[in-house]
Amino acid sequence: MEGKSKDLPVSGDSIRRRFIDFYASRGHKVLPSASLVPDDPTVLLTIAGMLQFKPIFLGQVPRQVPRATTAQRCIRTNDVENVGRTSRHHTFFEMLGNFSFGDYFKKEAIRWAWELSTVEFGLPADRLWISVFEDDNEAFEIWHDEMGVPVERIKKMGEDDNFWTSGVTGPCGPCSEIYYDFHPERGYSDTDLNDDTRFIEFYNLVFMEFNKKDDGSLEPLKQKNIDTGLGLERMARILQKVSNNYETDLIYPIMEKTSELAKVPYGLADDHSKLNLKIIGDHLRAIVYLISDGVVPSNIGRGYVVRRLIRRAVRTGRMLGIKGDGQGNLEGAFLPVIAGKVIELSTHINPDVKDRTPRILEELKREELKFVQTLERGEKYLDQMLVEALLSAKASGTVPRLSGKDAFLLYDTYGFPVEITAEVAEERGVSIDMTGFDIEMENQRHQSQAAHSAVKLAMGNSAELTKDVPDTKFLGYETLSATAIVESLILNGNPVLQVSEGSEVEVLLNRTPFYAESGGQIGDHGFLYVPQGENQHKSVMEIIDVQKSMGNIFVHKGTIREGVLEVGREVEAAVDAKLRQRAKVHHTATHLLQSALKKVIGQETSQAGSLVAFERLRFDFNFHRPLIDDELAEIERLVNKWVGDATPLQTKVMPLADAKGAGAIAMFGEKYSEEVRVVEVPGVSMELCGGTHVSNTSEIRGFKIISEQGIASGIRRIEAVAGDAFIEYVNARDYHMKQLCSTLKVKAEEVTTRVENLLEELRITRNEASTLREKAAVYKASIMATKAISVGTSEKFRVLVESMEDTDADSLKKATEYLIETLEDPAAVILGSCPGADKVSLVAAFTPGVVQLGIQAGKFIGPIAKLCGGGGGGRPNFAQAGGRKPENLSNALEKARSEIISVLSEKAK
Repeated sequence: MEGKSKDLPVSGDSIRRRFIDFYASRGHKVLPSASLVPDDPTVLLTIAGMLQFKPIFLGQVPRQVPRATTAQRCIRTNDVENVGRTSRHHTFFEMLGNFSFGDYFKKEAIRWAWELSTVEFGLPADRLWISVFEDDNEAFEIWHDEMGVPVERIKKMGEDDNFWTSGVTGPCGPCSEIYYDFHPERGYSDTDLNDDTRFIEFYNLVFMEFNKKDDGSLEPLKQKNIDTGLGLERMARILQKVSNNYETDLIYPIMEKTSELAKVPYGLADDHSKLNLKIIGDHLRAIVYLISDGVVPSNIGRGYVVRRLIRRAVRTGRMLGIKGDGQGNLEGAFLPVIAGKVIELSTHINPDVKDRTPRILEELKREELKFVQTLERGEKYLDQMLVEALLSAKASGTVPRLSGKDAFLLYDTYGFPVEITAEVAEERGVSIDMTGFDIEMENQRHQSQAAHSAVKLAMGNSAELTKDVPDTKFLGYETLSATAIVESLILNGNPVLQVSEGSEVEVLLNRTPFYAESGGQIGDHGFLYVPQGENQHKSVMEIIDVQKSMGNIFVHKGTIREGVLEVGREVEAAVDAKLRQRAKVHHTATHLLQSALKKVIGQETSQAGSLVAFERLRFDFNFHRPLIDDELAEIERLVNKWVGDATPLQTKVMPLADAKGAGAIAMFGEKYSEEVRVVEVPGVSMELCGGTHVSNTSEIRGFKIISEQGIASGIRRIEAVAGDAFIEYVNARDYHMKQLCSTLKVKAEEVTTRVENLLEELRITRNEASTLREKAAVYKASIMATKAISVGTSEKFRVLVESMEDTDADSLKKATEYLIETLEDPAAVILGSCPGADKVSLVAAFTPGVVQLGIQAGKFIGPIAKLCGGGGGGRPNFAQAGGRKPENLSNALEKARSEIISVLSEKAK
């Protein structure tokens, strides 16, 4: 059965749907794509379809379903320089996958992959080639004997190509790949499956059947898994019969929009212009989906990835000739225009993107315009650097090379990602000293992250420690105390059976009333008691933190205060009720704050992080400017109104799809199961949330914002207090106000006026004192003028180099101005002083007669200031400088005296 694809649409959307439907009809649970921001700390971004299933493959969490299928959005930037240059490399792509968690294995995976390819998508069987691991005879036989693939089209390949490993240790296994042959007429001799001009690999089947041990040996896995990936863009290229992935309907409309702005039709464009159109088509997809998933441009981590892509796209657009927004507004931005097309195509990839359109476009506009401000200057500076590098290399007969220091200057001052600098330099035949760049970067920024190109599945120690421990049953929604059994004790990272007084230990219980840190809310505090008799305790453990590990196992961290604690012992677990209440108050207040923000500054704002602590709450959100006082006041007013309304909260558990359909907001960074908990303040807020909350908004009592500030580009942070923390904050402020009133002897409402008057009086007094100091300095200078010496024979130069002890910088300047006006032209005056500890001030002033000789005050004073541990400069006739080493002033002035006399004597001849 072939040719089915001729009778069905072959759009990218239809390929995705048909893949999912194919596996759904074979018992696979259809699961949504995970966010591009993964839970896994070992990877920066979601780079593979299997990433969301990593805990299942590791055996850290039980499987929820035996088999699943997904269309996963992925980002990889390790090959960004190949984007557009090859037919298949992308930063953003979709990986269609089918997965088995200890259910079916090789035979079914191979049979269904073949059926999908040849029947569902109608690919000619004689155009499909297969690769298998050289020692995987089982897979070879299934392909040949059962699927009927000729031996000539099955290639045995080595470990580098066809054995998948997750890391140094951990799950691994052979893999098998399906390739499409664009040129079967070339025959079977000397075929190379890595020949991109003939073959494209579109489907990879990983047979996860071994665990790699520390010594490198392989042991069979108890649960054998299947992990597959079919590249949507690659299959679209095959079925749509185009020459590269970019010309499929998944990307071509974006390039078409770019062509329209650049006035360069794709079909008529030269190779270089086509390359640039492909780069923008690719990068805009990555950028839009990254921003949609909450990644904000910055200089570290994920933020640097999206900033680098944006700036690369901006520069590429300029190379295409796009000016302004490409539609006549030279002050506008063009990326939002192209992003509109990406968003238009997003319906079946991620429907949430359209809801986030305002934020995506605003972020793109702001980032593009900010980069354009420095781009032109940076391009001119880079061009100058490259010209100098080429000329220097030609003169010395060496290879042209740009220093790491210059590359870093472009990065730090002009915002040029070093990758862009390298690309431009390469176009001109100049290499870059990357080692030098890395050194400069390390000196300024000690924290940097880079995208990983592989998902690590190595078994950690925590997996071993908890492998026989069941999930912890959480009782904390209903009660603050409960009896429980100690399942495990961990001391210094190792399991023990008993711990004694003074030990800092981690305890795993079979059930607990303690809330474990998640969703921004910190873990509960409290105690574990081992009862001895009525109202007596045999041992006591203080709990100071609770964390989740390996899925849903609660780890209680604390110190044994009394007695001994043993595995298997029954304990009384008691949460600190007062601290829990403070956390509940702050968590519900956080929900109210988010609703108030959306009402005041716009629905497009969204959460970017949060902290719910006992003493305060912190809420990070996407917004492009500081909030004004009136907005903050309105937010406070709304929250306190809702608190005063005394609204009972409603908590429900429902399917995730139903919750989203009802309008529930998902909390930032959280991963949800199919059944979710929805916390609602009727008429005000509805959020997916597993945290603890008050039962009625009146329990919050009061709400106060204590700060609002920017923490990154496009990210603002509000800190606030509520409940007891609110009362404590108000009482503290009231105490300080009373102290201030007592000191100033005024009423509270008069404090502002009184302070303003005092500040004005202080300003006037300081000005008077400054005037007096300047007059005193001028008086000293008038006496000092007699110390001026004459230099030269035919023309006399008046020179005065002196110290004015502790005179401040402004007064020193006045004194110098007085002297240069008093002494006849030509004259040179150089004064120095030590106005404070570790502080040096220097001033140099030259009359026109001295400047005409080519002696400039700005250039003269700099080296003198360096002797005092500082620097400075200024105009040819007047310059100021400073330093940090007063002990060197005397020698510095002596050096200045000898040099000015020497140079004037030489000029006078």
